[in-house]
Amino acid sequence: MELRQLITFRTVASTLNFSRAAEALSYVPSNVTMQIKKLEDELGVRLFDRLGKQLVLTTSGKRFLTHIQSVLDKLDEARSVVHDNENLSGTLTISANEVLCAYRLPDVFHLFRSRHPGVRLIFRSVQNQQLKQTLFEGTADVVFMLDEPIRSTGIEVEPLLEETFRFFVPPDHHLAKRAVLQQEDFHGEVFLVNEKGCTYRTMFDRSFEKKGIDSITYLEFQNAEAIKQCAITGIGIAFLPEITTKAEVERGELVALPWQIPDLHVYTQMLWHKDKWLSPVILSFIEAAREVIAIKEENTTV
Repeated sequence: MELRQLITFRTVASTLNFSRAAEALSYVPSNVTMQIKKLEDELGVRLFDRLGKQLVLTTSGKRFLTHIQSVLDKLDEARSVVHDNENLSGTLTISANEVLCAYRLPDVFHLFRSRHPGVRLIFRSVQNQQLKQTLFEGTADVVFMLDEPIRSTGIEVEPLLEETFRFFVPPDHHLAKRAVLQQEDFHGEVFLVNEKGCTYRTMFDRSFEKKGIDSITYLEFQNAEAIKQCAITGIGIAFLPEITTKAEVERGELVALPWQIPDLHVYTQMLWHKDKWLSPVILSFIEAAREVIAIKEENTTV
C-alpha cells in the first residue's frame, strides 16, 4: 500500500469524480483509476460504487477513509514543521450549499488562492442537510452552512454573518407598490420556495402556520436561480436571501416586499470537526473566510 494511493483515494473521496481528482493531483485520469483499482485489489473490497455516471463511497470506503484521514493529517502536520508556512502546499476540500457557493465563497477562494497558489483547492456543492456528515466522514475539511445557530458536540461552529431573507416580486406585481402589507394580502398567492428539508423553508412554513395563513400555493425548486427567474416572469412571490437577488434588484427586475418573517435567524456559518488537526493550510483558509465575509458584513451595515 503506497502513500500516493492513499492520497489519491482521499482526493477521489472528496471530489467523487476521477477526472476532477486527476486534475487536482496533476495526474491523467487513467492513473487515478489504476491507483484506486490497485488499492481495492490489495484491500480485497470495493471502495467506490459506480452508479451510472455517479461515483459514491461504499460502506467499506467510508470506514477506510475515516482511518486513513488521521494518518494523512499526521503526515501533513509533520510536513508543516519542516516547511515555510508562507509557501503552503497540499489539498484543501471545502463544501457548501449552492447559495453560499455562488454568493459568499468566490471572493474567499480568490483571496486564498492569491496567497497560496500552491494549494490544491477542491470544492463540492452539497445539500445543506448533508454538510455536517461530510465532516464526520472526512470528505471535507471545512464546510459552510446557511442555517439557524448550530450546536454540536463533535463540530466547531463559527457564525460569520446573519443573512436577511425577503419576499421578492417583479415591479408590476399587484403587491409591489404597497407600503404596508397585512397577512391577508397573501391569501391565494403563489410562493416560490426551496424544497422541503431546507432550513429556511422549514421556518417559512412554521411562520405562516402560526399566523394561520392558508390558501397558499407552493412551487418548489432546488436552487435560487430557478426561483429568481420564475419570480421575474411573474409566476409568484420568491422567498430568498437578499444576497441572491442584489443584481436583479439593482436592474429593476425584482423588488422586495415590505414584509419580513419574525424570528427568522439564519446565519452563514463555518464548521470543522473538533478532532481534526488544523493544518496551516486550513487555518489560512479559515482566516481568509473571516476576512472576506467580515468585509461584506461591514459594507452591508454602512
